[in-house]
This record gives sequence, structure tokens and C-alpha cells, in this order.
Amino acid sequence: MSLVQVAEGGLNEVSNIIVRLRELSVQAASDTVGDKERDFLNKEYQQLVSEVDRIAETTAFGGTNLLNGTGKGQMDFQVGNGADEVHRIGFDSSEANATASSIGIGGTGVLEQSDARDSLANLDEALQTVSGFRATFGSVQSRLQSTVANLGTQVVNQEAARSIIEDVDVASESAKMASDNIIKQAGISTLSQANNVPNSALRLIS
Repeated sequence: MSLVQVAEGGLNEVSNIIVRLRELSVQAASDTVGDKERDFLNKEYQQLVSEVDRIAETTAFGGTNLLNGTGKGQMDFQVGNGADEVHRIGFDSSEANATASSIGIGGTGVLEQSDARDSLANLDEALQTVSGFRATFGSVQSRLQSTVANLGTQVVNQEAARSIIEDVDVASESAKMASDNIIKQAGISTLSQANNVPNSALRLIS
């Protein structure tokens, strides 16, 4: 699950950045903001867009890129001891491309008031795209967690069943030993009584 958690962590940061970019766009689109202030807002905006690219390009697990669309493709998590699909959970690691250009915010800015207003639609769409990626990874993580919990329950149930069988075996063996002891004691008692018969006969004769 670590792979999924790494991807989710990267996408969470991208989502937070998009929210901040939207705040900057709203400010820059206002008539109360002058050109100088808008220039400052645009510098922060462009730095954040670059940060989106950095996150998308560097988020990886075990050498597999997760957020720039160049992953290994179909990846399977083995969750059972069988070879068929029911024992695997898979997803396409190349589908999640969260680079700025891929999610539609590359080339956007807030240097001009009109640009700031235009960027709002791009940012809303980008946030929906990233949310879709997060939903995909989230569903994989939920399935893995559910599978792990189910496997844990199976192990507990198997251990309990084995313990019951072992207890039954011990009880059966104990009963057998008790039965053997009773038979032995009965045999000893019978033999003792048999040995006493001649002595009793002799006493009668005497």
C-alpha cells in the first residue's frame, strides 16, 4: 500500500497548490488590484505551477513514476495464493499524469486581469482531474485495506479452527489414556482376585 500512499500524498499537494492558484486568480481578477500587485501575484502563481511539475516528475516508488504519465503501465498487487485475476488488484500507473500541461494549467498566469479570469476555468477543471486521479488511487487503497483485513480474519479463523482441532485431539488422547488405565487397573484387580482363589481354597481345606 506504500505505493498508493506515495501517489496520494503527491496528489494531495497538487490539489492544495491548485486551490492556492485559484485564490491568486481571484485576487488578480479583481478591479481593486493594480498592475504592480498583479505582477507579484503572477510571480507566486508561476512558482506554484513549477512546483506542480516538480511534484509530478519526482513522485515515484521503487523507480516507478506515479504522476507524470510515464509509469510502468498495468501494475498488479498479488493478494491471494491463486494465479487468476480474482487474486490480484491492478491499476494502470501511467494513467495519472498530473503535470501542469496535462491538467491544463501550463501556460496560464495572472499577469493580466483577463488572464486571471480565464485561468479560473482551467483551474476548476484541473482540480476535477486531480480529484479523479485521487479517487482512482483511493479505490485501490480501499480494496487493498479490505483485502488485508479479510486475510487477517481468515488467518485468525484458521488459527482458531486449528486450536479447536488440537484441543479435540488432546481431549481424545486423554480419554484414551484414561480408558487404558481403567482397563489396566481392572486387569490387575482381576489377576489379584484370581491369585487369591487358591489361597482361599487352601484355608478351607485346612
